[in-house]
Amino acid sequence: MSRLDEEGPAALVQMREPVNRFPDFVAHVVRSLKLLCPAMGKVRIAQFLARAGLHLGSTTVARMLAAPTRRRPAKHEIPNRAVRSSRPNQIWNVDLTTVPTASGFWVPWVPWALPQRWPFCWWVGVAVDHFSRRIMGVAVFTQNPTSVAVRQILGRAIREAGCAPSHLITDQGTQFTDERFRTWCHRRGIRQRFGAVQKYGSISVIERLMRTMKSEALRRILVPLDRRAFRREVGLFVKWYNGHRPHSALEAATPTDIHFEHLPRSRAPRFEPRRHWPRGSPCAGPAATVRGRCGQHLKPVVTHLAGRPHLPIVELKPAA
Repeated sequence: MSRLDEEGPAALVQMREPVNRFPDFVAHVVRSLKLLCPAMGKVRIAQFLARAGLHLGSTTVARMLAAPTRRRPAKHEIPNRAVRSSRPNQIWNVDLTTVPTASGFWVPWVPWALPQRWPFCWWVGVAVDHFSRRIMGVAVFTQNPTSVAVRQILGRAIREAGCAPSHLITDQGTQFTDERFRTWCHRRGIRQRFGAVQKYGSISVIERLMRTMKSEALRRILVPLDRRAFRREVGLFVKWYNGHRPHSALEAATPTDIHFEHLPRSRAPRFEPRRHWPRGSPCAGPAATVRGRCGQHLKPVVTHLAGRPHLPIVELKPAA
């Protein structure tokens, strides 16, 4: 005790801190991000932090969130029927979906009990690049669009992209089975393909995009009845999805990074909060070198695109 009084706590024999242990503030960063963006899961949090410069595994994030462990269901063998592309603008997917307004799809009186159109819902048409997952074009309609309207969507997307896709995958809706639509594709050198019904990987890319658009954006707002206001909300989601939202299939990169061959922010030099971590040792994927010195203290900075709470932009800055 006299030695402790004279030399302080450093005089005692102490256990060495594990090299791979993250400082306590990292768990605080993870919990703060979960608190600010409750819709994010462990994988999405890990991907946003990777883009900001902090590489954590999804299991590490789960432990920091103290998430209860769940037994994973057994994986079934799925036939490898997924559509594959090797470059941007090789394959595009096009589809249509409905988004209910505050009035809903129906009202309890005839004749408005059945039609799916404005003011009960909006129709949204989307074209997405299969390779980069980038949204190439989007349009809003008051009712089920015709084949002419769909061709106009694709025409604008082709002009903005500067080239036409080699293949176009659609479902078998009346807009896409129309003979004039086939002729339009043939004149532009586009080979039209129909997605197989209930087949894995056929049109899964655009179906997953539609789910993301609804679950992460349109179901978190009061869908407006004004067309300009609704188009603005859809446009903000497209901007956020293409440029700020990390994609699991792209290893935490964004569709814009892959489409234009930019270096993803998740592969840029990273922060390393562990003081004794060897600089040459691997980190949670994607791999990246260490930025500056090890043992840095960080704080999260979360902003929102155009002030929309459901469209977060995550950054990390060194703490003072």
